[in-house]
Amino acid sequence: MQPRNMSMSGVVDLAAVKAAQEAKAKAEQTRAEAARQGGTGAVSPADLVIDVDEAGFEHDVLQRSAEVPVVIDFWAEWCQPCKQLSPVLERLAVEYNGRFLLAKIDVDANQMLMQQFGIQGIPAVFAVVAGQALPLFQGAAGEQQIRQTLDQLIQVAEERFGLTGLTVDPDAEPGGPAAAAAAAAPEPAGPYDALLEAAVQALDAGDLGGAIRAYQNVLSDDPGNTEAKLGLAQAELLQRVQGADPQQVRKEAAEKPRDVQAQIVAADLDLVGGHVEDAFGRLIETVQRTAGDDRDAVRRRLLELFEVVGADDPRVVGARRALARALF
Repeated sequence: MQPRNMSMSGVVDLAAVKAAQEAKAKAEQTRAEAARQGGTGAVSPADLVIDVDEAGFEHDVLQRSAEVPVVIDFWAEWCQPCKQLSPVLERLAVEYNGRFLLAKIDVDANQMLMQQFGIQGIPAVFAVVAGQALPLFQGAAGEQQIRQTLDQLIQVAEERFGLTGLTVDPDAEPGGPAAAAAAAAPEPAGPYDALLEAAVQALDAGDLGGAIRAYQNVLSDDPGNTEAKLGLAQAELLQRVQGADPQQVRKEAAEKPRDVQAQIVAADLDLVGGHVEDAFGRLIETVQRTAGDDRDAVRRRLLELFEVVGADDPRVVGARRALARALF
C-alpha cells in the first residue's frame, strides 16, 4: 500500500502507520537479500546523499522512508544561502552514518514537488518518515540547530516508527547489492493485510461503517494491532462529525462555553480540520471548568483524540501534561 493523504488534513496517515509497522522487517529483509546476492547489506557513504527528481520521488523518497528517515534539501543553483546550507547537510549525512538519508531536490527542475510541499522560499528542509512529510526548517540555519533538529527526527523515527537507519560500509561500492535489494525486495505481508486494506478503501470511499467493522474485526483477533487501533479511532471520529454544520457547531461552542457537548463536538471538528492544539486546548479548558460526570466525559473524549493523533506525538505529550495539571 503506497502512502496517501487521508481526509483528515494530516492528522494521521494510515498508510504511513502501516509502513512504520513494516519498516524494521523490510530493512532486515533488504540486508538479508543483499547478503544472499553476495553483499553485506550495507551502503556506501556516497549513497547517503542522493539527487532526486519527480520521476524518482516515489521510490527514492517515499519507499525509502519506510526504511530510514529521508531529509529533503530543496535548493537551486542561484540560491546563495543554499550554497551554505547544502554542504553542511551533506557532511552531516555522512557523519550520522546512515541514521538518515539526504535527498537533494533542485526546485527549478522540479516545480511540481515544490508546489506539493507548499514551499514559499528556499532553502527549505523537510523530512519524510514512513510516508509522512514533516517540515524541519526554512532558510539558513546554524549547525547546532540543524544537529538538534536531526537528533529529534532520528529519535522520533526510531521510537515511533522503528526506523533504525542504514548500515554503512566505507568499502561498499556506491549503488551496490544493498541498493539493488532495496529496490527489489517485496514488502512482507501481514496476517491482517486484506482486512486493513479493505478498511482504508472503505475510508477512501466514505463508507465509515464498513471501515469501523473492518478495524473491529482485526482488533477482535489482535487487540494490540497499532494500525487497526489508530484506524478505528480515526473512522469513529469521522463518523461523529459526519453531517455536522461547522459554522453552527463553532457558533454554539462560542456562545455556550460551559456546554460540555458543544465543546466536545467543536473539538472533534478542530481535529478533523488539522487544528490539533486547538482541539486539545478546548477540551483541557473545559475540564478545568467542569466537575463530576461532565468532566469525566470531556476527559474520555480527550483520551480518544490522543489515540487518533498518536501517543508519541509531541502535541499529545504536552496535552497529557496539561490535562494532568487540570485534573490534579
